[in-house]
Amino acid sequence: MSTVLLLRHGLTAMTGPVLAGRTAGVHLDERGRAQAGAAAERIAALPITTVVSSPLERCLETAEAVLVGLRGAGREPELKIDERIIECGYGDWTGRPLKELAKDPTWKVVQAQPSAARFPNGEGLADVSARAVAAIREWDAALGADAIWVACSHGDVIKAVLADALGLHLDSFQRIVVDPSSVSVVRYTDTRPFVLRTNDIGGDLGAFAPPKRRRRRADGDATVGGGAGSGTV
Repeated sequence: MSTVLLLRHGLTAMTGPVLAGRTAGVHLDERGRAQAGAAAERIAALPITTVVSSPLERCLETAEAVLVGLRGAGREPELKIDERIIECGYGDWTGRPLKELAKDPTWKVVQAQPSAARFPNGEGLADVSARAVAAIREWDAALGADAIWVACSHGDVIKAVLADALGLHLDSFQRIVVDPSSVSVVRYTDTRPFVLRTNDIGGDLGAFAPPKRRRRRADGDATVGGGAGSGTV
């Protein structure tokens, strides 16, 4: 069973008031660097083999913090860049204040029926979901059984991946919260994905190290009754 840690980038000066989108040159601010460092410290407890990142600066800087933490723990993971987990192409919405965008008729579609939302001269959320889910699943399959790896991406992208893993229609993805520098954990199996944690901003991640191989049940089977938890050996 492979496990991915979906890591959102840390805060930037634009995060919140303005829709940064794919604006070039948006870097982590002081708060974001501190968040990335804290996330890196938690992730360093795990035997991460690979870190895959969106090509945008704020993700690369967050991913680099993770790499520094892992190297400090004696590990040498690879850094890979994948355009398929880049931020949504918001088109004409890019760089505009959110309070202004909330008055646009498209805003209501984004909130109520994301699967039908396409940003003016930009990308559709259904397209974002398709490319991001394909990327995560392909990396997961390529990295092999028992791999544990990090994908550093953006809020809406991670929400789309989590919606898929939860078996939710994309129209429900606005119910999912993904804060800056949060970690969400998904374990993929041949049968189904298991969502182990979402929007974690401070918990111990050590329990998500690959478990010792056991043959009590098929890896893709859910535990009847709920089981004893992922931290139990």
